[in-house]
This record gives sequence, C-alpha cells and structure tokens, in this order.
Amino acid sequence: MGLYRRHVFPWLCHKAMGDEETARRRREALAGVSGEVLEIGFGTGHNLPFYPEAVTRIVGVEPNRGMHRIAARQVAAARVPVDLVLERAEELPFPDASFDAAVSTFTLCSLDDPAAALAELRRVLRPGGLFAFLEHGLAPEPKVARWQRRLTPLQRRVGDGCHLDRKIDSLVAAGGLTLERLETGYQPGPKVASYLYRGLARANGP
Repeated sequence: MGLYRRHVFPWLCHKAMGDEETARRRREALAGVSGEVLEIGFGTGHNLPFYPEAVTRIVGVEPNRGMHRIAARQVAAARVPVDLVLERAEELPFPDASFDAAVSTFTLCSLDDPAAALAELRRVLRPGGLFAFLEHGLAPEPKVARWQRRLTPLQRRVGDGCHLDRKIDSLVAAGGLTLERLETGYQPGPKVASYLYRGLARANGP
C-alpha cells in the first residue's frame, strides 16, 4: 500500500477532486476566511485558486509526500505565500493561537483521529478564529447510511483511509468548536459518497 499511497492515490485524488461542481463548492466554502490561514489535508492544492483576497498567508498541512509533489505547481502560482508542512493534523507543530482561520475540505473523512485534529485546530486558532469546512459524510437516509457503513471498509483501502459514514457536524461540535452555519445536501453522484456538509464554526477561547 505504500507505493499506492505515495504515487497512485495522489494522482487519482487530484483528478477526481478537480471537477467544476466541486470547484464551485470550494469557492463558496472559503468565501469567509481571511488573514493567516491553516489548511489541514492540503492535498494537491485544489483550494488555492478560491481563497479570497483577504487571505494573507496559507500554511498547508499534508502528511502524504506524493500530494506535495503534485501541489508544487499550484503553490508556485499562488498569489499569497504558501508554506507546506509534512505533518499530521492530529499533531500540529504550531504554537497556540497562531492562525486567524482554518480550513478543511474533504479531509475529516480520512483522518485517523478527527477528534484530536479538531482539538488541535481549536488550539491553534486565535480566539474567535473561523473554521470553514466542506466535507462528505453520513447521509440522513437510513438506507443510504446502511450502505455507507457497509462500504466504508473497502473505501478506507482504496481511498487512503476515507470513511463514508462520519457525521461531520457532530465531530465539529465535539471538537469544542461552536457551529455557526451548516448547509447539507447531496451533490451529483452516488448517494453513498455525495452527501456534503458545508459550514462555519468558531473557536471561542480556551
């Protein structure tokens, strides 16, 4: 799996996540962020063209070296400084209250410990800092949810740890972040993988 994870999966992910519909949703999800931004699960840099002008610096955390290689071109073309860090979201190497905003798009599904990652995000956000997220996860329809749970073991193997059945809003709230806005619904595609959560949350102090 090491060769697949480092060389094949980054290329597949880059191709699969670059469609126009997902790009539109990325732009909407990032519209409210500003200042110094931390992005976990930076991937191949698909979000970079959609950051608003109010963003002054981006730090991208991505543990897969293969993603870094593909992201290099997007980073070079970015209008703001971008620093890529080879780390896990569960162990962020930054001081407390380092960032104005944090971003996660299609990342919480794949983390080994999303609760730990969200606690780390809360730690490194400044008081009142914004967390913007766009994630796929558990659908409200019982039949769809059953299939999501059945298919997740296979999805984890082919999708580098991706779970189909995580309830994203519950994870965000359990991470100590205050949910301010949440929109949910299916995007085009198979229902087991297309129920989206888009929202904003705040870090309201220690």
